[in-house]
Amino acid sequence: MDDAKTGRAFVFPGQGSQAVGMGKDLADAYPAARAVFQEVDDALGEALSQLIWDGPEERLVLTANAQPALMAVSLAVTRVLEAESGRSLAQLCDFVAGHSLGEYSALAAAGTFDVATAARLLRLRGEAMQQAVPVGVGAMAALIGAELEVAQALAAAAAEGEVCDIANDNGGGQVVLSGHAGAIERVLALASDHGVKRAVKLTVSAPFHCALMAPAADAMADALASADPRPPVVPVVANVTAMPTADPDAIRRQLVEQVTGRVRWRESVASFAGLGVRSMVEVGAGKVLTGLARRIDKDLAATTINGPADVDAFLASLG
Repeated sequence: MDDAKTGRAFVFPGQGSQAVGMGKDLADAYPAARAVFQEVDDALGEALSQLIWDGPEERLVLTANAQPALMAVSLAVTRVLEAESGRSLAQLCDFVAGHSLGEYSALAAAGTFDVATAARLLRLRGEAMQQAVPVGVGAMAALIGAELEVAQALAAAAAEGEVCDIANDNGGGQVVLSGHAGAIERVLALASDHGVKRAVKLTVSAPFHCALMAPAADAMADALASADPRPPVVPVVANVTAMPTADPDAIRRQLVEQVTGRVRWRESVASFAGLGVRSMVEVGAGKVLTGLARRIDKDLAATTINGPADVDAFLASLG
């Protein structure tokens, strides 16, 4: 690792940030970006890049496509930053983190997995999560204006013997619940009684990050057992612990736990201050994590890099 501290963390977005055309301007402008998209296409044996850039949207949003697609865009940005700055990731940031599937992007950026391995793992992860629960059996709901303790009480009240877990503690008063469809319907009905400003049923293909995902966790345990994770060049702040680690065995274990476990994003971002991180850069599609960070820690400088203009601005800031 580079001895110089940057005071910076790179973070990588999760599902929901995808959009048709993402990464196209990068691929047009930079050979390093084109190389990443080609690596992903070769690893999957299909032209995922064409789906990313041309759609149709209804195919791109499918979990098995969206997960490797978002990773491809994030890694394209990362490789461009390294190539254009002449600096390694360890010279550009001190820590990495990613939201759900974004943790795989973070690990690929930090060298724990190569891009091809990350693409294949995410394709498998997407398929396994989709197949874990029959369509209609599970659901998810976002609670707006609710902190974790309120969400926990609401989940307990709505469960009635069914699964109703906290999937994402996103911060900024946003918590996502996941579980059986009946339990989620009860969440929607009971939300106002618990002081939740708004509860919104999410349009998702499966109930992610809850106990119903156990078959997918088993599938990932098998896949990761045969993967060969290397120590990341900078520590990754893990979803399930909200703490940094650079140990490959711990990373493998945490990626399995992550499938059924809570994404502790609020705590992850809040941990940055104690780690000496003063600025956060969202690397890849969309600006969701940037918006959340500004609500979690107003003292954390949060920016986004997803196109050539963002790349230029970041490079200029390096001096």
